[in-house]
Amino acid sequence: MVRQGVGRLYLILACLSLALHLFLVLFCLSVLQTSCLLQPTSSSSISSSLSGAAPHDRQGSSSHKPLPGHQNGVTARSAHIDHRDKASFDMAVETGKDRKLIGAGTATKMAHGHSKLEALFSHPLYNLPWPPLLEDDWLLKLKPKKKNGEDSKEEEWESDKSSYDQANWTSSTETHPPWLSYHLGITRWELYDRKDPNVAEVIQQMATQPILSAVQKSGGTQLKLIVSFPNYGQALLKPMRQGRDAETDVNLFYFSDFERHNAEIAAFHLDRVLGFNRIPPVVGRLINVTAEIRGITTDHKLSRTFYTSPVGNVCFHGQCEYYCTTESPVCGRPQVLEVSLASMLPDLSLAPRRTWRSPWRRSYSRTKLAPWEKNPDYCVKVKETPPYSEGTRLVDFIDMVVLDFLMSNMDRHHYETFEKFGNETFLLHLDNGRAFGRHSVDEPSILVPLRMCCRIRRSTLMRLRLLSLPGHRLSDVMRESLSRDPLDTVAPLLSEPHLTALDRRLATVLQAVNRRILYLLSKCVTVDSAGGVNS
Repeated sequence: MVRQGVGRLYLILACLSLALHLFLVLFCLSVLQTSCLLQPTSSSSISSSLSGAAPHDRQGSSSHKPLPGHQNGVTARSAHIDHRDKASFDMAVETGKDRKLIGAGTATKMAHGHSKLEALFSHPLYNLPWPPLLEDDWLLKLKPKKKNGEDSKEEEWESDKSSYDQANWTSSTETHPPWLSYHLGITRWELYDRKDPNVAEVIQQMATQPILSAVQKSGGTQLKLIVSFPNYGQALLKPMRQGRDAETDVNLFYFSDFERHNAEIAAFHLDRVLGFNRIPPVVGRLINVTAEIRGITTDHKLSRTFYTSPVGNVCFHGQCEYYCTTESPVCGRPQVLEVSLASMLPDLSLAPRRTWRSPWRRSYSRTKLAPWEKNPDYCVKVKETPPYSEGTRLVDFIDMVVLDFLMSNMDRHHYETFEKFGNETFLLHLDNGRAFGRHSVDEPSILVPLRMCCRIRRSTLMRLRLLSLPGHRLSDVMRESLSRDPLDTVAPLLSEPHLTALDRRLATVLQAVNRRILYLLSKCVTVDSAGGVNS
């Protein structure tokens, strides 16, 4: 009897000890405030986003449907909930609703037989609610109509140049070419709306319209051209310099590699698949070097660099800082050349941009280390420095870090934003030509900002977890997305080893986040060998 009573006592004490442990863990998660933890999202904000309501529109109308129109003539859209929400993901807290939202939509995809890409873009995480845009949230505005009695022709933009389309643009959206409508659709929170038909039209026209002029773009270390189309649209052309399957030489530094035309195309698709929408539309195209560059260029410095190689290929090298010599030419086969075409952003006179030096910029030296490579607490200083000390700039930067790690881009020394929007806006993910250089090796140093700062946007993390699931696997949706580019008919834009590397790197990002969660939990509660609890 005595032994049974002692056994029951031990059992009761064990249950009480377990309950106390659970209580202390929950208590620590609710009150823990350290430099690695993020300001938690309010429960009302989370529940609103998961239920389909916009948390920033609580004081307004109960309806969260997009506005019927906008003064720019573009379908009204709204600022992404994450940009307006000051709270980013708390790595030590993950709600059951988050996991439920990640799993939503998978069964629908299988039932209806949609493609994985279509299933991904129909998922709730890619269709979050938007609060209404304010007037100052649009990058560009059309001039107001003239008052009665004034010359109405001043409202129109006319052209009678014979080689270009006969243009007669007014405030009516029906007269606007797709690239103008795309520019008018740029907002504080994203470069384009994935569902905007004008973006698809811009891509289609860049791939098919005749090229009327080609001149070399000044600046930069490698050859780039600006080409113009009949509807006055323009694109940045980067030529094919090496084969798709050629990996960067392991003996080269990150700043010594050629840029890749297919990397620019793949970066646009990856940015879109991640739900960022911060890279201008890019498309691949086959051009005739003689007819579509040499024969039409008015750039005499460029035209003087054309020559015929010993095997009969038409080559040129232009004039730039490093890789513009006869030792590193661009050559057709014999005249056909693969290129990438990236739609140009609005002119700087209309929409000035500010260039920011990356806090985690590399030294670009063969011997020196950057400050962040020498100081493990470097992020503490960054988080105290504007613009990273407030708003969403830091998690916006982490978004770019995740993108760069997935495509192994070590060349992110600067980034740009539109000046009009100040510090509360998205980052432009421009110039990705040095991405996808190696598929066999991952570069862990690209992820240092994520590991140092312990911050990531909640919706970004949830989309990354979604892309790790078999039904939405990143490599599968990227393969399908890239298959829609015209150059995919020549050869896949990313080889299978590169697609496999995307899945591997995605797993690395998620492992890095999970390790930080475990580390923070261990800092919150430690259990000693005697069963005691220290918090």
